[in-house]
Amino acid sequence: MNHQLAGWIFSLKLFGVSALAFPLAAQSPSGPMTPQPGNAIQQAPAQAKIGVSVALVSTPVTVRDSKSQMIDTLDAKDFRITDNGVQQRILHFDMGGDPLSVVVLVETSSRVEAVLPQVGKAGIVITQTVLGASGEGAVIGFNDSVDKLQDFTASEDRIENVFTHLQAGTSGSKLYDAMAVGIEMLSGQPQPTADKPGRRRVMLILSEATDVGSGTQFGAVLRQAQLANVTIYSVGLSTTRAELQAAPKDTTPHPTPPGTFGTPPMPGTVQTPETEAARYGSGDLTQAIIWAVQHVKDKIKGNPLELAASGTGGEHLATFKDRSIEKAIDEIGGELHSQYSVTYTPTGTNDAGYHEIKVAIAKPGSNGWKVRARPGYYVGPPET
Repeated sequence: MNHQLAGWIFSLKLFGVSALAFPLAAQSPSGPMTPQPGNAIQQAPAQAKIGVSVALVSTPVTVRDSKSQMIDTLDAKDFRITDNGVQQRILHFDMGGDPLSVVVLVETSSRVEAVLPQVGKAGIVITQTVLGASGEGAVIGFNDSVDKLQDFTASEDRIENVFTHLQAGTSGSKLYDAMAVGIEMLSGQPQPTADKPGRRRVMLILSEATDVGSGTQFGAVLRQAQLANVTIYSVGLSTTRAELQAAPKDTTPHPTPPGTFGTPPMPGTVQTPETEAARYGSGDLTQAIIWAVQHVKDKIKGNPLELAASGTGGEHLATFKDRSIEKAIDEIGGELHSQYSVTYTPTGTNDAGYHEIKVAIAKPGSNGWKVRARPGYYVGPPET
């Protein structure tokens, strides 16, 4: 790293694993692994406070016209990006060309056993439409344990074989622990810069929007993903659909007695399951994302898959209505290969706290276009 870049580096404090630590990729075998029941191959990274130095911020940028069609004809000169209101100089710009490193997280708990056969068919869609010709993928399964089923590989057969042989495990769902492990794996993949090729870091989650048993908090994982420039996409596996397709039984945990709620109703409303869904499933997610990364020790309210995707510039797709798991993954693959990637070194804005990223299109005729990018990242105070 040259002296000019070194002058731009600022310290971030992360509750999680260093984005510069790469032990997983170096020590893991290359082939598929069959975990023993109850024996976690991979533990979630320890949640210790450590200092991390970074020089690059990367954001995916998806641009759609008024008819929701992707716009893929823009150049770097058409973009204006600001960090906390300060305009930044784009160091690396790409439109769907950088190869992808993708970690796929698959829930394998008994809660989704009925839909695992459908998930198993998704392997070929992931290799063909998400990874593409130059991508590489890894697979992590999680229930009460977090199991690395396949390390990074460009082999389509290995990845598809993992999905073909998915098996349900215990009833837990350590989603946040699995996310922390996946982000650590992706942190070892080189990022593209102005003068060096690299890979875009992507996480694809196939899971319920529920965490059961993790030692990691959601805010810490989201802060870690933002620091590591990981873009998260998620496909929701519907518990309702799984229960409808499964044999009649009730294994769903109930934190409060039936007919009761754990929180007061929204002001001016009668508390029902519908109003609770509205409380957590609609509205602007930005404030919830900022709160999560600022309060990493607290539990979140809302859909963690939706918050993780929105907080990193990705997207969450539900599968309960007329969208199948395979169709959702196909949509994600199409977007990944038709979106822009913009990288900059933050300058003129090194204050601690939350940094807001704004991306605008400066091109005639762009009125009415919709631009989606990651909303920002969190900078911790300097270590003392």
